[in-house]
Amino acid sequence: MPINDLVAGQSTVGAPLVRTEPIQERSAARIDALLDAAAAVVDEIGFDRLTTAMVAERAGASIGTVYRYFPDRIVLLQALRDRALLRYRRSVVEAIDAQSPAHWWNAVECAIDAFVGMFRTEPGFRIIRFTDVERAGVPEDEVVRPVSFAQQFADILSDEYGLPSGEELSFRLEVVVEIMDSLINRAFVEDPEGDERFIGEARTVAREYLERRFGDSA
Repeated sequence: MPINDLVAGQSTVGAPLVRTEPIQERSAARIDALLDAAAAVVDEIGFDRLTTAMVAERAGASIGTVYRYFPDRIVLLQALRDRALLRYRRSVVEAIDAQSPAHWWNAVECAIDAFVGMFRTEPGFRIIRFTDVERAGVPEDEVVRPVSFAQQFADILSDEYGLPSGEELSFRLEVVVEIMDSLINRAFVEDPEGDERFIGEARTVAREYLERRFGDSA
């Protein structure tokens, strides 16, 4: 699987729940502005207190403009999460393209570094949890479940680095995603730049866990 497939076909606001598809450039820019405003509010007060009225005020838009694209705050939060995850996937692709890692562990490190970088630079990212499928009330039959990052990354590690393909590799990477999500989120609870002790331990745990199953990364 080519690394660029991590972002191929991904939508910036992936919810078919969004009322108006961003077909025109102007509409796409307006949606991005609303999501930027939502991210700023989320960073200030948390996602549980965010309202569409707050987003409209921060964006300098009418409440009707917000509702034109997002029927409620839940869809708005899901769209913010989808955009952040798309940007994360893009940053992984860029890192791997730039570094051309020679070993599978170095490719995993690119993904970890990109994850840490998103916490430091992407507004709203540290609030919208990586492993959450929106927990704030989207009905189960409306939740969009794209192919997970772990599944796609497993295909890349198999195709590019010869790791054994199949469900086991995908499952192991899902475990690593959970480890990263928990420990790196913890690293940013009190330190806006991330507590390097937790970040370092996250790398160590992930590396030792994967090496026990797929070989030394030396």
